[in-house]
Amino acid sequence: MSEGELRAWLLEVGESSWRAKQILEWVFDKGVNQWDEMTNLSLPLREKLSQSFALRALTLVKTSDSGDGQTFKYLWRMGDQKLVESVLICSEERRTVCVSSQVGCAARCAFCASGKKGLFRNLEAGEIVEQVLQLRSLGERVSHIVFMGMGEPLDNVDNVIQAVRILNEKVGLGKRRITVSTVGVVEGIERLTAEGLGVNLVLSLHAPNQHLRKKIIPYARQYPLEEVLDAMERFSQSSGRDVTYEYILISGINDGVAEAQELATLLKGRQCTVNLIPYNPVAGINFRRPSGTSVAHFREILDQQGIINTCRYTKGDDIAAACGQLALQESE
Repeated sequence: MSEGELRAWLLEVGESSWRAKQILEWVFDKGVNQWDEMTNLSLPLREKLSQSFALRALTLVKTSDSGDGQTFKYLWRMGDQKLVESVLICSEERRTVCVSSQVGCAARCAFCASGKKGLFRNLEAGEIVEQVLQLRSLGERVSHIVFMGMGEPLDNVDNVIQAVRILNEKVGLGKRRITVSTVGVVEGIERLTAEGLGVNLVLSLHAPNQHLRKKIIPYARQYPLEEVLDAMERFSQSSGRDVTYEYILISGINDGVAEAQELATLLKGRQCTVNLIPYNPVAGINFRRPSGTSVAHFREILDQQGIINTCRYTKGDDIAAACGQLALQESE
């Protein structure tokens, strides 16, 4: 809940609205998970709170640790017994939590495990935020948040926006440290633009043209590439932030010379960075990872055309925590 919503609830139950600040300090600053620990609240108020709200909606089922000790995957069970995953990625001083926004995913991208069983439901804002709070309670220092876990964030835009505000205002994460990813839900991009949240926005591009993109990302049938790019450009101009285009390189599908040249032409003159990701194999999906030579050649073509690019190599693939690998494996 926002502080305003909590204040309104307090008035409805005959309590002072200023208690909202105290309650939220206990939750977000002190990290308590029992109402009885809120010792500066009256016993009647604590009883009202316990009858109306849950402080914890997620139960940790399993933790997986990658071989390099830098990536950790967490499987959570929610109140309705649905399962969801999040990932902690450690890199020097940076501690990034990759949060999920849905149980499953309706986008069904060809390379991704999250949507293989379709969409079950959206996560509430509290269920998104709690993924971060739970990790903090386990002693992890969180510095960055990326909405790149299970689900298409902009299919759950109301709850994602609410979660972003809570993470920024109550958890204390700067807007520039929060990144939202999308496969190109145009109305969702426009909503983020209108809200002026100031977060980073990443487009899962993965193809240099509409024809190929429709084969990789079924959602592209609803959202033509030019409309998506125009929406991203409006976001960039409104926010003053460059946007990032993620491009998963899949051997023999989108990693050739022709695709690299077409991608360079498509993005020429745009204020953006291309983040190249060599494909991470997923069980049951017949795609292959490109060779190192293929990746280097692709980057060389982008460099020659003046397209700023980076290459994100795999982290966490040994525990199925790398890009596109999150799935409800425990329920299978």
